[in-house]
Amino acid sequence: MPSDRTAVVIGASMGGLLTARALSDSYPRILLVDRDDLPAEPAPRRGVPQGRQLHVMLARGRHALEELFPGLSQELTDSAVPLVDLHGRMSWFNDGYPMALRPSTELVAAGVSRPLLEHAVRARVAELPGVEFASGTEVLGLTATADRGRVTGVRLRDRDGAERTVAADLVVDSAGRASRTPLWLGELGYAPPEEERVQVDVTYVTRVYRHEPHHLDGLLGTLGNAVPGAPRAGLALVQENGLIAIGFSGMHGEQPPVDDDEMLTFAQTLTAPGIAEIVRSGAAVTDGVRMRFPASVRRRYERLRRFPAGYLVVADAMCSFNPIYGQGMTVAALEALLLRRLLAEGEPELSRRFFRGSSAVIDGPWSIAVGTDLRFPEVEGPRSLRVRFVNAYVHRLHIAATADPELGAAFLRVLNLLEPPTALLRPGTVLRVLRGFWRGGAATRPVAGRPGLAGDPVPPTVR
Repeated sequence: MPSDRTAVVIGASMGGLLTARALSDSYPRILLVDRDDLPAEPAPRRGVPQGRQLHVMLARGRHALEELFPGLSQELTDSAVPLVDLHGRMSWFNDGYPMALRPSTELVAAGVSRPLLEHAVRARVAELPGVEFASGTEVLGLTATADRGRVTGVRLRDRDGAERTVAADLVVDSAGRASRTPLWLGELGYAPPEEERVQVDVTYVTRVYRHEPHHLDGLLGTLGNAVPGAPRAGLALVQENGLIAIGFSGMHGEQPPVDDDEMLTFAQTLTAPGIAEIVRSGAAVTDGVRMRFPASVRRRYERLRRFPAGYLVVADAMCSFNPIYGQGMTVAALEALLLRRLLAEGEPELSRRFFRGSSAVIDGPWSIAVGTDLRFPEVEGPRSLRVRFVNAYVHRLHIAATADPELGAAFLRVLNLLEPPTALLRPGTVLRVLRGFWRGGAATRPVAGRPGLAGDPVPPTVR
């Protein structure tokens, strides 16, 4: 392997950091470029506006991070990050129905804030041989060969305004939702990728409190999801250093508040009990922070017939998910594992192989997010017979899971990307859903507080 091979990664957030780790086995020199001045300690930053919001690292994502950075889970635990048994120590109110709890060693997530997780990962990446960071630096565009068949580097502007060109054997765009790759491809004479856009108009608010032992009756988290007719959701989850974060979300114009009294009123309308008590009596350590997310966007790079060699697009720059489902960081980690494996196999037609493999990685979580969002009549998109069937079926699964923890575990394995969505349609699972629904589950009534759900054993507005 040549000793002077260089890779440039655009963006030093989680997607870029994970990409750098994947590249480090094949590239002796890696330059991570970011517009921000990267903080020396865990702290929110301008380039990651969602960093102040409640984040969840799904169980599969935690496993993937451990593959990329062995010992990271223990390192986080040593930094006072709690591990949360998602089935045994967290209460779930899916469509208003309480899931039966059962201890699990498989369904474990880390209760960690985004700034601390990113800081820990960035520190591990900085220790890799040949890795450099160019912070406070903007990427102006790409350079390419005369025939524009290969990207050869990037044009940069430093914080003092000086411009320079960095040559690279591989450039990777991990700039997130603000990715300029579609524009840059046009400048090089390539067609932009087809975009799939699902308008969800989500607004979410996070506030952090001191965690007390009595919160949530001793559990470590709780969640109540949004449903058609009641587009509000709430999530509480413990975090590092004895904190607990509350996340409110609303869809289609529903605006979670940041004022104390209004937050309490909002919390009292949710089906996840315990959140209102934290807001009422908990000691807040931050103000409420609001953020808006207009649409999930998937750019179908795998469908392009032409794409320049020496260039890739990863993470949110390729697919940006509705944040309510907490899938983004996990998918980025799985893409990094894929990239590392493909590089080990050789680099011919790397972009074609990577985009095709990434599409398979994205398909499952995309179908979960989009299929669930299409329950809402305000969301535009094709509601195929399959989508309508699955939504109706999963609703019945939630009802049956009030008495059958095996169904709760099956749902959580899919939600945590440990298994594909099709796992819920295995014959044994279908039988348990039908048996649980018709032998008493259908008589189970949802928790009060959700208009349109009480007494309704079928999805209210699935079309």
